Amino acid sequence: MKLFFLFVLLSWLLGNPFLALIVLLVILYLLDRRFLGITPSLMKPFRRRGRVNRLRRQLLVNPHDTPSKSELAHELIGMRKYEEARGLLAGMEERMENSAEYWSELGQCELALGWLEEGDRHMRTALGINPRVKFGMPYLLLGDAWAGRDDEKALAYLREFQDAHSSSCEAYYLLGRIYDRLGDRAASKQAYRDCIGVYRTLPRYMKRRERRWALLAYYRSR
Repeated sequence: MKLFFLFVLLSWLLGNPFLALIVLLVILYLLDRRFLGITPSLMKPFRRRGRVNRLRRQLLVNPHDTPSKSELAHELIGMRKYEEARGLLAGMEERMENSAEYWSELGQCELALGWLEEGDRHMRTALGINPRVKFGMPYLLLGDAWAGRDDEKALAYLREFQDAHSSSCEAYYLLGRIYDRLGDRAASKQAYRDCIGVYRTLPRYMKRRERRWALLAYYRSR
């Protein structure tokens, strides 16, 4: 009701209902980004593209800059450019052999490209170095990759994730989504409840970042 009256007021002030609707949506978006954090950032893709361009320029000057290669691959994965990211990560094994993050990202690219055996092996290498790398997300990526191909293996990875006791709401939400794909509604509802439970235990400064996943989990647990 308050939004309706605000819309009427803006329409009267601006003299154009369409323009008033646009202004109202902008106000709601800014309030959400400031206090809730449910909607995605509209600026994030532009900032990421800027970082990618900067890193590419650095590699033109110094093609052997391993930290820049790793950072660029990370940004490309965020843009779902898995083939290009894997091309950067390949050949860095000896220099990054003790980095769980490196093996995890290499495995993620391979899983996304459909190279399940290679991705599985490299994800297991990452988890062998650090079982809690990326809040246990490698277990979920493996479970998601094998779901529908080898459901027994997928479920085994999901159980391993649950044993890792992740503190990531996003991870528990994704766990629920994978159980939905596998047709286990009871397990998916429990994962969504776990997501909400994790959210409630987080310190205030972390809740804004995780609130979106908690709200989505609440909606799906109904």
